[in-house]
Amino acid sequence: MTTTTAPRTERPTTVDDGPAGVQRPWLVVAVREVMVKLHDRNFLISTAITLAMIAAGIGLSAFLGARTSEHTVAVADDVGAQIAAAAHEVVAAGDSGDSVEVTEFPDDAAARAAVDAEEADVALLATGDGWTVVGRTEVDEGLQRVLTEAVAAAVLEANAQAAGTTTAELTAGSAVTTELLEGDAEQAEMQRVVGFVFAFLFYMAAIVFGMAIATSVLEEKQNRVVEILATAIPIRQLLYGKVVGNSALALAQVALYAVVGLIGLNLTGTAGDIGWILGASGWFIVFFIVGFTALASVFAVLGSLASRSEDLQSNTGPVLGVIMVAVFAGIFAKGTPLAVASYIPVVSSVAMPVRMLSHDLPLWEPVLALVITAVAAYLLVRLGERVYQRAVLQGGTALTWRQALKLEA
Repeated sequence: MTTTTAPRTERPTTVDDGPAGVQRPWLVVAVREVMVKLHDRNFLISTAITLAMIAAGIGLSAFLGARTSEHTVAVADDVGAQIAAAAHEVVAAGDSGDSVEVTEFPDDAAARAAVDAEEADVALLATGDGWTVVGRTEVDEGLQRVLTEAVAAAVLEANAQAAGTTTAELTAGSAVTTELLEGDAEQAEMQRVVGFVFAFLFYMAAIVFGMAIATSVLEEKQNRVVEILATAIPIRQLLYGKVVGNSALALAQVALYAVVGLIGLNLTGTAGDIGWILGASGWFIVFFIVGFTALASVFAVLGSLASRSEDLQSNTGPVLGVIMVAVFAGIFAKGTPLAVASYIPVVSSVAMPVRMLSHDLPLWEPVLALVITAVAAYLLVRLGERVYQRAVLQGGTALTWRQALKLEA
């Protein structure tokens, strides 16, 4: 009897397979990068410290904002009591929650003694040609200001009555108001703070994870581990995995900081006041992903070009310069310089979201800037792939980009 055996069908090798048939080798490398970082004690400690700093900063801000002051003013006559009472009305009308308590004493000496004994914060005493605010070691600036305004108003009223006129007639036309064409003063201050946060997060992620990529590549090159890896997966897949893994880690870290910040703001009851920054924050995440991907590929190439740590420290100068330009653009640039920076690849990762905080931009502007950055990131990854494949297996001496491109892949 003849037995017929069906021919064995080999599974076709896809473009994602390595030489050993590994499915999506870049994903294997990416997961390895993530797991190595998650087991890095220094990384975990630094992340925990940063989270604690964010929580402490929000808590301290909420505490200082909710803290109220009760000022005690000693006076020695009825006029002083009326002025101090007027100061209390001004303070109570504000939203600080502060108050001014008036305590009367029989004479100036008793009022001064009360301040010296810390029974009163200050004493408001009349002199021959005006008034004096007496403090023990210092006078609160806010209290000093409101007492000065109250004295000025009382004296003006008295002088107006003596001249047979009114305060309204004397001050007619002297009112000065402030108008901002965009936003308000409090929002402008918040814009500066949020802009600094965007720049700081981008800087920290780029430096921490970028240098981690470069160092990892250099160590694998020095230890000749990359030669072993090259027998299992294509070199370009190794680059893709490192870029994807570290980009995912950087994004996750930024998202973690954002979540802790939002939780803190909700617990302190201030989240409702910053809803206007959410749109710019969302764009920052998108720009961050694209911009960091470009930087990650460059850092990987820099690691492959180096032969020792000293080489890595010297050849990272230009890319660190680009990162610093992005940081300074986000913090200090205004007007036209900020608008120009928002279209420069990588720099736009900070500049465009910061610009969106203070301007109601049409949708096409951030979309155009994002497309420009994405194209630049794609070109950098493709160029990095060519350089990386040629340089990472070359040991013994440092290479330049041009020298690496001349080598055979």
